[in-house]
Amino acid sequence: MIKKTNALRILDRKKIAYETLSYEYNEENLSVKKIAENNYLNVDNVFKTLVVKGDKKGIIVAVISGQETLDLKKLAKESGNKKITLIAVKELLGLTGYIRGGCSPIGMKKNFPVFIDTKASQFDTIYVNAGMRGLLVKLKVDDLILACQAKMVSICNEID
Repeated sequence: MIKKTNALRILDRKKIAYETLSYEYNEENLSVKKIAENNYLNVDNVFKTLVVKGDKKGIIVAVISGQETLDLKKLAKESGNKKITLIAVKELLGLTGYIRGGCSPIGMKKNFPVFIDTKASQFDTIYVNAGMRGLLVKLKVDDLILACQAKMVSICNEID
């Protein structure tokens, strides 16, 4: 039986269909690429959750493909900030209620603005963290947008 995280309880409450995937994690290597490889998943549709702080709007959540890197300037512009910085790992739990490697865009302590990279629109379903290390949730992109009132924008660096 899967432990119900806050993220999963919210999906249940909103009657959003999802599947969970348990995986072994290594605290020394929490990379999305490693998780995808170990679980025979396409790394492009396993998304990571990054938490940043803007100089004008405060805390912001970015959801990007595990292969991509966040473009801080693009996210700053999209979120109404001039400058954005990643928050320190030690701040993560206090701000979101989640730990590094177990941070879900769904069900944080506060409803921070969530921005999902447009790459997500290439997939019917994507995987995001379900709110704890060792647990992913697979759901439709539109349902993720609904679950966290997210906005879909281009926020990743272009890869050649």
